[in-house]
Amino acid sequence: MTDAHPTAATLPASPRTATLRIAHTADLDPATRRAARALLYDVFDDMTTEDWEHALGGLHALIHEDGELIGHASVVQRRLLHGGRALRCGYVEGVGVRADRRGRGHGAALMDALERVIHDGYDLGGLGASDEAAAFYAARGWELWRGASWALTPDGLRRTADEDGCIYVLPTPAVPLTLDADLTCDWRDGDVW
Repeated sequence: MTDAHPTAATLPASPRTATLRIAHTADLDPATRRAARALLYDVFDDMTTEDWEHALGGLHALIHEDGELIGHASVVQRRLLHGGRALRCGYVEGVGVRADRRGRGHGAALMDALERVIHDGYDLGGLGASDEAAAFYAARGWELWRGASWALTPDGLRRTADEDGCIYVLPTPAVPLTLDADLTCDWRDGDVW
């Protein structure tokens, strides 16, 4: 005789409720900041204190699923020098989704939220992409910077050739860009790009 009622193991999993929230660093409670930092340290093998600091001071896109933080990305303001102008750049940092929740559109949802902020509030978007993430950003309209990269350091202008081929920008209609020209970022500790 078979059981007419399926066991808990055979019942379809209940759909998880995912919510996206945008908040400034100043509006994140300490527990959310700790959860975001822990998530990014789990996602990235080479995460540093400076990398975490780079993700602070702007707007955070946060995805919670059933009350647990599973995705994070932030956009912070930086200055990029291009074509003789200091452009207000919405620089994307700390994009990560928990490993067991990837492939479900959470990364796209995080970027949708930040790209809206960039289009409405900045001259352009910028980010440094890993080899694994480059195709994801390119498919969203982010363009590879083909020119030479530089940093304006406390000791003057410094070439950042190791970053060439990793920098992506999201153009906005307000500012024309020449992707083959030089691009210079403002200074910060740790990875400048």
